[in-house]
Amino acid sequence: MYVGIDVGTSTVKAAAFDAEGRELAVASRPVDLALHGGFVEQDMDELYGAVVAVLEEVTSRAPDPIELAGLTGQGDGVWLVDAEGRPVRPAASWMDGRAHELVDRWLADGTFEAVFRRTGSAMFPGCPGPLLAWLDSHEPKALDAATAALYCKDMVFQRLTGTGPTTDVSDASMPFLDPRTRTYDNGVVELLGLARRRGLLAPVSDPVATAHTLGEGLPAGTRIANGPYDLPACALGAGVTSPGDGLLIVGTCLASLVATTDLDLAGEPAGLYINTDRPGHWLRAMPAMVGTAALDWVLSTTGVRHEEVDGLLAETPPGANGVRVLPYFAPSGERAPFVEPRLRAELTGVSLESTRADLVRATCEGIGYAARHCLQAAGLTGTLAVCGGGTRSPAWMRLLADVLGRPLRVVEGEVGARGAVLAAAERYGVTLDAEAWTRPTAVVEPDAGRAAYYTEGYEEHLARLAEARGRARA
Repeated sequence: MYVGIDVGTSTVKAAAFDAEGRELAVASRPVDLALHGGFVEQDMDELYGAVVAVLEEVTSRAPDPIELAGLTGQGDGVWLVDAEGRPVRPAASWMDGRAHELVDRWLADGTFEAVFRRTGSAMFPGCPGPLLAWLDSHEPKALDAATAALYCKDMVFQRLTGTGPTTDVSDASMPFLDPRTRTYDNGVVELLGLARRRGLLAPVSDPVATAHTLGEGLPAGTRIANGPYDLPACALGAGVTSPGDGLLIVGTCLASLVATTDLDLAGEPAGLYINTDRPGHWLRAMPAMVGTAALDWVLSTTGVRHEEVDGLLAETPPGANGVRVLPYFAPSGERAPFVEPRLRAELTGVSLESTRADLVRATCEGIGYAARHCLQAAGLTGTLAVCGGGTRSPAWMRLLADVLGRPLRVVEGEVGARGAVLAAAERYGVTLDAEAWTRPTAVVEPDAGRAAYYTEGYEEHLARLAEARGRARA
């Protein structure tokens, strides 16, 4: 038996698998996000408590002892801990927008581009560079009290194992790691004014760190590996490892990933290059800020339940009777395939004749156009896998296939947890059949006529987006 732990933004999950990759037990717990005035924070103790709870539940239901565990979780943000791994303050989430003025300034003075040219990371307000710089100016005592600025999974790993602070090359990719040397670029630390806080950056374990658990959640002595974080873990879990192949994660974050062996730091600064466990192999990532969160907001505002989405998508035609949605709802704007901290969502074409179905379809179409934009920028040339909560809607998957104009390899279940186990098995020398573990559950083909319609709609989307970006900068 193998256990994968995925510490998500809104839900913590654990899944138990047998040696053939069959998902035998899953446990989950929701966790809160505190939103106030552009700040988005999480209680680390609550989050860790949820991890322990799901592990206790899933191990109690597993028919055999656990051989090893793999850990993954949300990326970015700042998770400040003391020497015992305890929180110094609430974690600042990757969705946090407090540092947008810093990013604006760095965009204007060239710092933003200089960092991208060195690391392949296009900073956004919720990544560690801007957040640490903001905290250094506004909450220096919090940084003084901390011994490490971790990422989410690193905080969990430290508390599960009692080891010292550590991270891996995937999490460290944004924004301090040199993708060629796989070590921190001290020049970037200095560019961001953080030289005196350099000691807070956790040591990078390459390959990922391993340890034995202390006995909370998992039996004491269970072997566990720390990483990669959720985006590359999902790529592993979906079998996206060959250059040119891509993955679309339709989750809280709409993440587009393309496997590559080419490191091009000369293009438009956007997204990031995620370092993988194989030197010379990266994931070109375009993690857009809002995915299912945009649809959730529309559903809650209109009083629609999630189980009604498929029926509503069938009630209105492609184009949603003229209703259009630019789905940039995040308080910190957008970060991929461009960085625009002040960009906001727009809803147009609405009249008294518009229906809830029109609003739902327009939102799903808008998210699809955003995904197409990201995948195009990331350099997709091969097959495309798709995973995440959005895959639970067959109608939305058909719509996405049409909007993207290509077949979708749908990989259902706990894909991030699956990838975390595969990474742990590789680290420990445990042989698993990766092809069997990553086999798609379905392939959704696009309809030629609707795909042609959406190709025109995509060009309209890009034009409307350009106008909205102009307004955001005014």
